Amino acid sequence: MSEADEASRGLALDRFEAALGYAFRDRERLEAALRHSSFAHERARDDTREAGDVDHESNERLEFLGDAVLALVVAEALYDAKPDWSEGDLTRALHSIVEGKSLTALARSIGLGDVLRLGRTEEASQGREKASILEDAMEAVLGAMYQDGGQTAVADFVGRFFQEELAADAIRVERDPKTALQEILMKEVGSFPTYKMTGDSGVEGDDLRFEIDVCSDGVVLASGIGRTKRAAEKAAARTALAARTAETLADGEA
Repeated sequence: MSEADEASRGLALDRFEAALGYAFRDRERLEAALRHSSFAHERARDDTREAGDVDHESNERLEFLGDAVLALVVAEALYDAKPDWSEGDLTRALHSIVEGKSLTALARSIGLGDVLRLGRTEEASQGREKASILEDAMEAVLGAMYQDGGQTAVADFVGRFFQEELAADAIRVERDPKTALQEILMKEVGSFPTYKMTGDSGVEGDDLRFEIDVCSDGVVLASGIGRTKRAAEKAAARTALAARTAETLADGEA
C-alpha cells in the first residue's frame, strides 16, 4: 500500500471510530475485524508471504467472539433493567437486539461497509451492502473491541446504540405468533398448524406478494399477506390468535 493509500485508509478508520464511539488502542485489532474472508483468501493466494501472516487471517474468529460477548452484554443489561420480566420476556428482547437484521441496520448506520476489506469478487458483487457480510463484520468489530477495551467497552457501545431497547420503560417484545399458535394448538388438538400458500403475485419486493392460509386439521383458521412467505405466515398466525382472543372475550361477556 502506498503512503497516499495508507493515509487515506487512516482517515477512513478515524471517521469509522468516531461513528463507533470508540478509539482502538491497537488499530490492527480493528483492521482484523474488517478483513472479510474473500480478502484474506486472495491475499493468501496472491501474496508470497507465509500463510500465518496477519493479512491472511479473516475476521471469522473475531466474529465468533463478538457474537458471544454481545449476547452476554445485552443479557446482563436486560437483566438489570427489567427486574419484573420473565425469562421468556428477556429471551425475546435479547434475540430482537442481537438478531441479524438488527446488527445489519447498526452496521449500516455507522458506515461499516465503507471500511471493509473485500476480495475482488465480493467488491464487484456489491459485497459492502450484503446483509450477511455486514452482520458478521459487526460481530467481529465487537469482538475486536472486547479484546482492545474489555467488556466495559462493549457494554458502553451497546448502551449507546440500543438505549431505547434497554430502557427501563421499554415495552416487551411481541411473542412470535407462529410459536404461540403452535403451542396452543398442540395443547388443544395435539397437532401443529399447517400453512398453505394460496397466492403469489410474482412481483419481487411486493409487500402483498404472498397470501397464505394457516390451518388446523384441515380447517382454515386465518389468512395472511406479506412480502415474504415467512411474513405472510406470521401475519396469518397473528390473525388467528387475534380471532381466538376475540372469541374468548365474547364468550366471557355472554
